[in-house]
Amino acid sequence: MADIPTHHRIYGNLSDFVTGETLVDTDDERYRQKLARFLVEAKGYAKDELAMRLTIETLFAHQFVTSKIDIAVRLDGKPAMIVRYGPGSLVTRERPAVAAARVLFAEQRVPLAVVTNGENAEVLDTGTGKVLAEGLAAIPSREELAARLPKLDFSPWPAARREKELRILNAFDVQVCCVGGPCALPGAREG
Repeated sequence: MADIPTHHRIYGNLSDFVTGETLVDTDDERYRQKLARFLVEAKGYAKDELAMRLTIETLFAHQFVTSKIDIAVRLDGKPAMIVRYGPGSLVTRERPAVAAARVLFAEQRVPLAVVTNGENAEVLDTGTGKVLAEGLAAIPSREELAARLPKLDFSPWPAARREKELRILNAFDVQVCCVGGPCALPGAREG
């Protein structure tokens, strides 16, 4: 296997819009920062209502995977929506986003998931997996999400079905580089 340090374009470092944390400045991270800024400045969320870079770790068939949840939105103490960014097609991102929202917290399901490539977005119902709305403008504002909160289903995903969702997440989120290894930036925290 070839030993290449990275094929991500790295511009240096940047400061996370929400946390102030120093991160590696890549094209993908710039989109994530743009999304966080959009949620705060255009959609009305407070920075302290956004949790950045949550992870779910899975191990199935000797394949260890760390799945990323780019942003989790918490209102009234409840995680109500997650946002997962990925370049390219949104349809391929729907199922793992739903799986992540179902298992991120054992005590409750996150009822809404957003998949986005930074240019377009889909809002998903995590109970049914159905697309509720499309477009960045369709991402609920803080006011809209607060109004929907009493009607959202936060019930925990059934324990008997959690492993299936974790397996789905593991299969969809495995990162295999074009040279057969992981695509992580060595020694650097990548968002």
